[in-house]
Amino acid sequence: MTKSTFAKTKAQIKSYQYYIFWGACTVAVMAGQIFVGAGYQSMSNSVKDLTEMIEIKIELEEMRERRTGGGIIY
Repeated sequence: MTKSTFAKTKAQIKSYQYYIFWGACTVAVMAGQIFVGAGYQSMSNSVKDLTEMIEIKIELEEMRERRTGGGIIY
């Protein structure tokens, strides 16, 4: 018993649609991961910049205290 040409074609179409579906799902997940990764990197850079600014301000205040011998003078 062999499959008819129609049945073979129908199975091939289902297989084709199966691979298209899972390929699209894979692309969607990868795109989401790239988007989240880019957002995380941007946030990380912002926090790093903010931390550096705070660190510089603290160092400047410490230098002023050492120079004036005490309180903070602006």
